[in-house]
Amino acid sequence: MNQPLKNTYLEVDIAFTGLVPEILKENLDYETKLFLTNIEIWNLNIQSWINFVRSDYNLICPSLVRTNNLLSMGLVLIDDFSIKDINNRWRGKNVPTDVISFPALDENMIVPPNQFLELGDIFLSVETAIKQSKSHNHSLKYELQWLVSHGLLHLLGWEHSTSASLEKMLAVQEKLIQQTEKLTFENSSINL
Repeated sequence: MNQPLKNTYLEVDIAFTGLVPEILKENLDYETKLFLTNIEIWNLNIQSWINFVRSDYNLICPSLVRTNNLLSMGLVLIDDFSIKDINNRWRGKNVPTDVISFPALDENMIVPPNQFLELGDIFLSVETAIKQSKSHNHSLKYELQWLVSHGLLHLLGWEHSTSASLEKMLAVQEKLIQQTEKLTFENSSINL
């Protein structure tokens, strides 16, 4: 059996589709615009989150993720109409939702060396995120991080079928977001 990686090197290849320009016309701060348009910001967050989860044996994380340093996933920012269609097709619910994840991991997979391990895809409705950020009285940036971290945990095998499992998942999401609060964007090469 493979042992977890001793270092924190991790490469995550993200197939990213940013948001349509209409939302960007709203009065948004620079960092929020980055979260809506720039893959580099998500690479920083998601790599940090995966390293956090895979380094803590008390947290659910497939052994394949703990032992591979090449991972891939999709992150697609869409509107309510599109997520409603996905929700109807795949979950039989003809209503918009905030985030939907499609995990691709199978613990019995064999991944050749130097090949990327596919985690799955996350679809997020920015329209719903905007509504939720206003109703929860926090920033859109925070809401986007909250929803993507939730989707990522689902890709890693987390479920919340009980109130206890939901509470644990939400607590981990908060820790993940705290991990990336110290990332600074002013000193990075990220540009709109």
